[in-house]
Amino acid sequence: MVIAVLFVLLVPLLISTISKNYVDSKLVKQKTKFLQIVGQQGISEYIPTGEIYGSYYLPLKDEYLTIERDTVGFPSIDTIKNEKRLVGRDTIEYRILSHTFKIDNQSYLLEIGKSTATLNDTSAPLQSIAFVVLISMILLTILADQLYTNYLLRPLGLIIKNKLLNQRFPNFGTYKEVKTSTTDFQHLDISIHKMIEAIEAAFHKEREFISNASHELMTPISILQSKIENMFEREDITEDLKLRLLEMQKMLNRLKSITKTLLLISQIENEQFLKEDKVSIKELLQEVYEEISIRLTEKDVTCTVIVPEDKQLININSFLIFNLFFNLINNAIKYNRPNGEITVITAAENGKLVVSIIDTGIGISPDAMPFIFNRFKKFRQSLQQDSFGLGLPIVKSIANFHNIEIAVSSEVNEGSTFKLIFPAELLEN
Repeated sequence: MVIAVLFVLLVPLLISTISKNYVDSKLVKQKTKFLQIVGQQGISEYIPTGEIYGSYYLPLKDEYLTIERDTVGFPSIDTIKNEKRLVGRDTIEYRILSHTFKIDNQSYLLEIGKSTATLNDTSAPLQSIAFVVLISMILLTILADQLYTNYLLRPLGLIIKNKLLNQRFPNFGTYKEVKTSTTDFQHLDISIHKMIEAIEAAFHKEREFISNASHELMTPISILQSKIENMFEREDITEDLKLRLLEMQKMLNRLKSITKTLLLISQIENEQFLKEDKVSIKELLQEVYEEISIRLTEKDVTCTVIVPEDKQLININSFLIFNLFFNLINNAIKYNRPNGEITVITAAENGKLVVSIIDTGIGISPDAMPFIFNRFKKFRQSLQQDSFGLGLPIVKSIANFHNIEIAVSSEVNEGSTFKLIFPAELLEN
């Protein structure tokens, strides 16, 4: 673009110089032709006998030729420059070639002039042509660059499309080589695949560890619970010991709950659940409401379920979807204010089903919003509610397992809204 702008700025000067050089060349050719004619036919053709001056103008006065006999001793002249001449009552500027020559020992001054106005008449069309050519060249260059760049970067686009976009993280499937003859892109393709394999292996190890650890922890927890329950049946147990045993039992229950939750997340991420169920969204929400109604009464929170149009969910795991809604509504109860409200409403949008869970609770701060689905990421409100920080990670795992989108909006001390967007493939037509 800088080169184009400079060219546009220089075009008038370039065209003017070209036009001037063209006119000068034409004047020199006319001088040469005139001298040849005079050499062959004599000067009398242009200066009648007895006259010392002869002039010849075109009708429009844009060109002229004059010959003057030297009577005062002209110096030797051979120049081309711009000068003004009085023609009739008009003063016209010409580009004039002046040349002195001798014939029969007599010196003559030749002047051949061309009006500078004709130069401008020539320059304007040339400038227009130059601008058109310039714009055409720019457009052709941009088009050629675009096509050539697309051709060169096509392997990079394939790498991004096949290896990074529309991939279910961290499951990337088998390696498929991107066809390219460029060694840099081949190296990039292989490097990305190796990086993906390392990430996938790390996630697999994490899942395997969580699954194994959860299974292994359940056995000692159950044994400890049984032993504590047996100790309660002893007659010699003191009240102080009973209190200590109750605290131990409470801690074991917490540990058991965490272990079960981790095991559930591990099973979901390892896709150990079938997605073959069919259930009405209205019936499912009603079951969740009945299950959680006791907690609503305890916290003095009202919950309203609005289903304008019932939809049948298909290709799902009803147990997991139940847990999805249960955890979200349970969180809405847990972090609500006294006499608070929860509204669950469904709506059909663009062939999808949107279920919104709206509460009037304490809300989520902007700083905490990016981390709400992170495991064990405990915020101040979670600590106050004696939470494990695993409710929303379960929700996220279940949603990802069913390709359900989650949109969250919240305002501190005003409430939060969780939107679950069920894709068309999970809805019965």
